[in-house]
Amino acid sequence: MPSTLIEVRRSYTADQQVALIDAVHAALVAAFRIPHEDRFIRLMEFEPHAMVNGLHAGVADTYTRVTIDCFAGRSIDAKRALYREVVERLGAHGIPREHISILLRESPPENWGAGGLPASDYDLGFDINV
Repeated sequence: MPSTLIEVRRSYTADQQVALIDAVHAALVAAFRIPHEDRFIRLMEFEPHAMVNGLHAGVADTYTRVTIDCFAGRSIDAKRALYREVVERLGAHGIPREHISILLRESPPENWGAGGLPASDYDLGFDINV
């Protein structure tokens, strides 16, 4: 049930946007073992001047920030796998690994609500302790 935001410093075609979204989702499926149909990913495009990356001054428009909000419980090995998968899969679309920043924010399931209930009260359909 991760909620993911991909932020980029340039415009992509609709097909390219879908490919980037699919790449990040596939990384989540592989590393966190979420169901394939569990998708909530947004992509936001910024003009280069509106998204500054202070670590790499002058970085080309390929700088990409991936922010993933998810339930707490994944192991450090699962997180390492996620970071590796995201970088490799976005790299296949021409985004250099050093231009990718990933922020993982974890919350306990009781802090997520859907249908009037906390997520801790219903069957998620997958294990968060991977």
